[in-house]
Amino acid sequence: MNRDHLASTAGMLFIFDPPRSVSFWMRNTLIPLDMIFLDRDGVVQRIHENAVPLDETPIPGGDGIFAVLEINGGLSRALGIAPGSQLRHPAFGSGAAWTCAGT
Repeated sequence: MNRDHLASTAGMLFIFDPPRSVSFWMRNTLIPLDMIFLDRDGVVQRIHENAVPLDETPIPGGDGIFAVLEINGGLSRALGIAPGSQLRHPAFGSGAAWTCAGT
């Protein structure tokens, strides 16, 4: 990643088709991130908050993970995202709740 900033309205969505067991790490990542692990329907299965920059310790997401959304550290809590929340995005077969235009 090698970025020292991520806009508050930005994130990175990683898709795994078919769903599987996934683990992430923070190699080359200079800012804390929240990792949101989602199933095929866009339902949050697990959240890892404030992953430590540059830490290479695996962060497991669990089994049956279809997507991982990475956003700024602490943002998931600030937005009220929790296990059981549902993300709307065309990747999950649902319309987006808002546009993905960057700023």
